[in-house]
Amino acid sequence: MPTRPKVRISRAMGIPLTPKATRYFERRPYPPGVHGRRRRNPSDYRLRLLEKQRLRHQYDVRERQLRRVVDEAFSSPRRTGEVLIELLERRLDAVVLRAGFARTIYQARQMVSHGHFEVDGQRVDIPSYRLRPGQTVRVREAARDKPPFVLAAAGANAPAGPIPPYLDVRMPELAVTLAREPRREEVPVVCDETMVVEFYSR
Repeated sequence: MPTRPKVRISRAMGIPLTPKATRYFERRPYPPGVHGRRRRNPSDYRLRLLEKQRLRHQYDVRERQLRRVVDEAFSSPRRTGEVLIELLERRLDAVVLRAGFARTIYQARQMVSHGHFEVDGQRVDIPSYRLRPGQTVRVREAARDKPPFVLAAAGANAPAGPIPPYLDVRMPELAVTLAREPRREEVPVVCDETMVVEFYSR
């Protein structure tokens, strides 16, 4: 992923991606750079590109990864945009974030990569691992005493909004179960997914 500071990325995308970015974004809710405050009449292509980039950064995925998920969504008989969001939301790092085990998607990705989680009793260190309804994610016993998980168990990483209804979170156990498929209207992602689909359909 790009090495640009998360605050600058947040301002460029028009959405705060981290708690720190939220504070900066409230003071400077416009794109970075000397032309950030100028009013623009963006082209249709630019608008679609922005929505695609917003989606990428909210899930911290590379272009190639997103393209693969989009292609999979295209093959579904259901609405492509809704399927796209649902598939991304079932990623292990996304579930870790939504459950409140991590403060940001970046921290969630790192925690998973370091092997701190198990799925149905098996250690999984792949952030893109896609959960199936009924599968349970737990913090591994060896990692439970680490400061981030002690804070999480105390509720320090509680999301701004309610826990999505497709997740069954048991915070004292540091466990979460994907109860069912996510529905688009339940997923707290700021994105017009139809424009993302249009971007890849061109």
